[in-house]
Amino acid sequence: MRVVQRSRSLTLLASGVALALGLTACGFESGSGSDSGSSDGGGDGGALVVGATAVPAGEVLAYVKDHLAKKAGLDLEIEEFTDYVLPNTALQEGSLDANLYQHKPFLDDFNQSKGTDLTAVTEVYLPPMGVYSKKTGDITALRDGATVAVPNDTTNEGRALQLLADKGVIGLNKDAGPDASPADIADNPKKLVFKELDPAQLPRSLDDVDAAVVNNNYALDAGLSPKKDAILLESVQGNPYNNVLAVKEGNQGDPRVKKLAELLTSPEVARFIRDTYQGSVLPVTGT
Repeated sequence: MRVVQRSRSLTLLASGVALALGLTACGFESGSGSDSGSSDGGGDGGALVVGATAVPAGEVLAYVKDHLAKKAGLDLEIEEFTDYVLPNTALQEGSLDANLYQHKPFLDDFNQSKGTDLTAVTEVYLPPMGVYSKKTGDITALRDGATVAVPNDTTNEGRALQLLADKGVIGLNKDAGPDASPADIADNPKKLVFKELDPAQLPRSLDDVDAAVVNNNYALDAGLSPKKDAILLESVQGNPYNNVLAVKEGNQGDPRVKKLAELLTSPEVARFIRDTYQGSVLPVTGT
């Protein structure tokens, strides 16, 4: 028998919204609200405002801003966010010109559920999802009835469950796709209890659950090393979850966006990612 504690939705819980708005207010008030990415992709030559979660996207963009942008003639502004919804909302509304933090399955699901028209420009890096625990160092040693926290957004929850299924911890129905939920679990030999939480809360849940499946950026932001601390980590082979630079449909041709895409996939950025994250984040190019 499976016990599921559900809060699934792409919309934030009220408390999550309040926290995110409080922490990211500067992003909306001081981000210069650029609507410069016009529908014909022309841009106006002003600053390109890019939204990102702090780690690794914010750090990668900061490297570009500090070391590459000026030489390339790109004026880059970075706005940091603490959740997975507001960066896309701001991009759709025009407060941002682009964002970097999400994989394409999440972007596609967001467009479908929210009626937005955002599109990927280029893949940049792979942040492997991992399972973390303060109770055990072996995923197969989870106790019977253990509580496992997973992301509550559709695509990342499916990704988390697939990671557990790949290791044989659970079994999923044959027709379970990338948006799998606990309802799609066909085999649960340890009678695991799945607790669905906002992705940003997952690292903080480790004191209260037996294990948590945590997105890479939130793991790094919490001081966890995916390569060293994860008791189970995604394989990079054939992984569809590379993070992408995204814009609103029609702005792919903005010269500033094109320039940023070139910089993000440059050998210099690939080297920065490899040197900084030591295998915990992998560049799409130069691996």
